[in-house]
Amino acid sequence: MQGDQSSVSAVGTIKVWDPLVRVFHWSLVFSFFVAYISAEEWDDLHIWAGYAAAALIAFRLVWGLIGPRKARFMSFVKGPQNVIAYAKLMLSGKAPRYVGHNPLGGAMIMALILSLVLVSLTGWMFTLDRFWGVEWVETVHSAFANLMLGLVVLHVCGVVISSLSHKENLVRSMVTGLKRAPSGSDVDA
Repeated sequence: MQGDQSSVSAVGTIKVWDPLVRVFHWSLVFSFFVAYISAEEWDDLHIWAGYAAAALIAFRLVWGLIGPRKARFMSFVKGPQNVIAYAKLMLSGKAPRYVGHNPLGGAMIMALILSLVLVSLTGWMFTLDRFWGVEWVETVHSAFANLMLGLVVLHVCGVVISSLSHKENLVRSMVTGLKRAPSGSDVDA
């Protein structure tokens, strides 16, 4: 285990998520939902929540390269064959527990980040004179915002399924940063 992020406590837990990943996660949840619900009624709030989400994504892209081991993309972004194999194991109820993100969770993170980059980019474009009122920009912005909402629902379902199948509260771990220490067939990749 890595001393920088994965130190075992006396009660059999391990520090997995650093404070910046956790603050990023919950701040992004908040800013996305504020932007989503304010889209039709409160333009200024929508724009500022969108800028906040974009800034958070920019931070996460940097932190995914230089942050602690479990925060780095190289620790959880896997190839399509690994993601598919893990999804099959999950559907069969035989998926191993990962200390960090499992391959399907890593794919979801990348899908969420990419979608939010496109939502942010098209939202920003819509504030420019050149793209103001351009239908395709608004269509792409709305489509990816709605896709984001669908991805969020799938993400929450995945968290619930993983929490139940591995008897571990993943929501609490994203608040505390702690997870159960690895044992047996757990994967600490």
